[in-house]
Amino acid sequence: MEAVVILLIVVAVLGLIVLPSSLRIVKEYERGVIYRFGRVNRLPKEPGPRLLLPFADRMTKVNMQVITMPVPAQDGITRDNVSVRVDAVLYFRVVDPIRATVDVQNYQFAMLQVAQTSLRSIIGKSDLDDLLSGRERLHEGLELMLSTPATGWGVHIDRVEIKDVTLPESMKRSMARQAEADRERRARIITADGELQASQKLSEAAQTMDANPSALQLRLLQTVVEVAAEKNSTLVMPFPVEMLRFFDRAGQSPQPAPPPAPAPAAQPAQPAPAPPAVEPAADAAPAELDRAAPAELPTGSPAAVPDPRSPEE
Repeated sequence: MEAVVILLIVVAVLGLIVLPSSLRIVKEYERGVIYRFGRVNRLPKEPGPRLLLPFADRMTKVNMQVITMPVPAQDGITRDNVSVRVDAVLYFRVVDPIRATVDVQNYQFAMLQVAQTSLRSIIGKSDLDDLLSGRERLHEGLELMLSTPATGWGVHIDRVEIKDVTLPESMKRSMARQAEADRERRARIITADGELQASQKLSEAAQTMDANPSALQLRLLQTVVEVAAEKNSTLVMPFPVEMLRFFDRAGQSPQPAPPPAPAPAAQPAQPAPAPPAVEPAADAAPAELDRAAPAELPTGSPAAVPDPRSPEE
């Protein structure tokens, strides 16, 4: 009898010692992978209290939450030969705890190494413009590159994003100059377009003022009013050439009426037209003399040429 009591006491003591090590609590976001004598149980333990066989079972807890893993910055050269430094962030979670613990030694470290390698590879395949502006396509490419090994490890990739792209200082200055030149080009184009539209409007206004000269006077008065509103002591009045032309036309319009000019009336009595009427006779006389000269003067007579010096002397 005493031996039985002693045996029960020993069992109770052993139970108090072994029970804490055999009882495990699996949390809601965890799954338990049990190894019995080194062989894995293909059914992971659900959340709740779990009792393990002493000295036979060993349980590993696997976190099923989404893990946020920063990818260290990687130095690389883009496809257009620009040195950049890119870092990213990786979001993933375990979907198969058995494969995550059996097929890979440390799935988090493995995912980190694959993410670094994939990021360096995607840098070499992309242009600088893609890294700066077209990141959605790069994110999809990174996710595809990481999903291939992660699927065999029981890991699901939720999202991959590039956080920052660091450029050399010389490249930043070059990009700043390029952006400044582009903005200056657009500013000049806008200014030239405005000048073109203004010239067209001014041409239409000039045509309107040319058709109605009084509009030019009204415009001049409006300009004077605008200048006088500044309360200046000196008033500058522009006098356009069109105004002179207007006055010139205004002065020329009544000119056909005054015919009292004496010169046109005296023209019929001038003796000047008479000599031209006689000139044809004078012109005809030399012609007749030329025709009569061969008959009056002997041919080849040298005495017919008088000495001009004898009468003068």
